[in-house]
Amino acid sequence: MPSLDFEREKSSFSEYWNENHEIFELAKNAFIVIIDSLIASDFAVSAVIGRVKDREECIKKFSRKYQTDLEKNSTPYEIKDHITDLVGLRVLCMYESDVIKIKNSLSKEFEVIGVTDKITAMESKEDSFGYKGLHIDLKLQAPRIQMKEYQRYSNLRFEVQIRTIIQDAWSVLDHKIKYKQSIPLNMKRRINTLAALFELADREFFSIKNETEAIQAKAKNTVTAPSTTDPLDAFSFLAIAEEKFPGYRFQPHKVDGFVSEIIAYEKITPNKFKEVVQSEFNKVEEYKRHLGQDEVSRHALNPYTEIRHILYKSNKDVYQRILYNDQRARFDEWLGNDDCI
Repeated sequence: MPSLDFEREKSSFSEYWNENHEIFELAKNAFIVIIDSLIASDFAVSAVIGRVKDREECIKKFSRKYQTDLEKNSTPYEIKDHITDLVGLRVLCMYESDVIKIKNSLSKEFEVIGVTDKITAMESKEDSFGYKGLHIDLKLQAPRIQMKEYQRYSNLRFEVQIRTIIQDAWSVLDHKIKYKQSIPLNMKRRINTLAALFELADREFFSIKNETEAIQAKAKNTVTAPSTTDPLDAFSFLAIAEEKFPGYRFQPHKVDGFVSEIIAYEKITPNKFKEVVQSEFNKVEEYKRHLGQDEVSRHALNPYTEIRHILYKSNKDVYQRILYNDQRARFDEWLGNDDCI
């Protein structure tokens, strides 16, 4: 029963935390899996992580934020009812524009208990900079709440903090700055300047993303232009490769390295690269079928290795080393003695 006896309620909460700590840990892990599966394919997410709030930290938070007002108004309380982030998750996304979208996506899958929008609150101030993020308090809802594996968590609310990796970095650093209320004015100005730089970095990162996508879209329209004499780059490569391998997810860092490797062999133009792919694609697809399902684990050709075989077949002298020795030997044997080096 709620009361105004802090020592009694503190003892009651400690018992509650001790008895349920294992459930909290299991719930945290389950919620991470659910949320990661819901958003991973639609958003550029760096990580979904979680923690169970330390028992003593919960009590300190209650004392700091709620105890005085509750006792002043003679409102009986139980500490657990005021700790909404006992189980807490954090979604770290790449772009600030995705924060609200992720929140909306989760709102369709969970019951929303409350929302704390620190992005709007900070951006409404013209002369202040600081932590920006969005916190939502959630509970399971149908159909998950009826599933056997989730029933034990049906009454458990949890907090999800959604922020960009840059916002998260600032939050970590900001918490390390000591005595912020007492430091001299010139130091406060320096902290504000630093916070503004983090905010600028978030905006620039998003701007670079948009401009990169615009370059990629333009590459799809100009990749085969006869006047294109510049060597193949990641944008023109993707314009050609994604057309031949629809549905395959070409990861940017792998594309950069692969294109650099191709250019090291030959300064091939996008137009020439497309011609080569078109002329040799069917033959390599035939070879891929020849390898058969029984050899998938050893010799399966993914889009990158298919392109390696395509380039090798197009010019064995130039691209001789683009395949490993055993790959080259198997391919040559299949092509026939007349095609062997």
